[in-house]
Amino acid sequence: MTEPAYLVSTLEAPVPDQGKAEWFRGAEGTTLRAAIFFPTGPARGTVVLSPGRTEPIEKYFEVVEDLLTRGFAVLTHDWRGQGLSARSLPDRLKGHARGYQPFLNDYKALLDAFEARLPKPWIAMGHSMGGCLTLLALAKGERRFSACVLSAPMLGINTGAVPPLAAKALSWTLSRFGFAGRYVSAAYDPLTQTFEVEKLTHDRARYDRYRAQLKADPRIALGGVTWGWLDFAVSACAWLARRGAVESLDIPVTIVAAELDDRVLNPALKAIAERLSQGRYIEVPGAFHEILIETDPRRAVFWKAFDETVDGTATVGAPISPSA
Repeated sequence: MTEPAYLVSTLEAPVPDQGKAEWFRGAEGTTLRAAIFFPTGPARGTVVLSPGRTEPIEKYFEVVEDLLTRGFAVLTHDWRGQGLSARSLPDRLKGHARGYQPFLNDYKALLDAFEARLPKPWIAMGHSMGGCLTLLALAKGERRFSACVLSAPMLGINTGAVPPLAAKALSWTLSRFGFAGRYVSAAYDPLTQTFEVEKLTHDRARYDRYRAQLKADPRIALGGVTWGWLDFAVSACAWLARRGAVESLDIPVTIVAAELDDRVLNPALKAIAERLSQGRYIEVPGAFHEILIETDPRRAVFWKAFDETVDGTATVGAPISPSA
């Protein structure tokens, strides 16, 4: 990218203070976008915040503010294929992937690129796809974090009328026989989706705020998934479900699920939480999938779980002055 990295600001969701966007190089030299924010006082540590599928950095401005208020520095990013990071296919609206390893390589590149500027301890935080990839990185050996809190992580996918094993076999086959870049279902314009149909949150104001961000800069929007993406997703979930995959993690990991989630399978989330040595499973009553843009009482359940997880790890210490 030759243009400077930027963040989309709207009246409803201005860019938080003390932060900026930057480009960094991911796997295979892919140009990716990140944003880093610092609290006004001494930092308790850093939260590395990883959004879910379709979600750009901008959607998490309120969450960034919540974390800054708690005294944390925040590093967040656009996964490859979404936000303003490089897209995988010429059609920008296709949510595509080529396995999970490129995402993990990008995640390591993100941490390496910003490590010198991030106050310790580090807290890993992710939603949905971002939660799956965060846990996958930890399970595969990333040891720079002191705790982890996940929002409705994609640890089991609701494949609807198609049984999970059939979806796995079909996506694996089609992805390897020339159909990886084709939509799983009909293409759609994300700007035409509605609050009532998507059922991602009960909070219309927060939902509309995000729609306004997409309309302000449609380049950050993303549509439906390809067979390649589905193959990646079911493969990542299957790897984490294997016995021995997560048992060696020795940090606190809290998994916060949404009671009314129809995107991910809560029994899969609970099963993995029970296999973690310091795992905890909490379910938000009445919540749809996007817990962090839910109504205030439902969001409060998540933040209580977050505070309980990190308060013993991240305490206010000596002032830290990270380079900008």
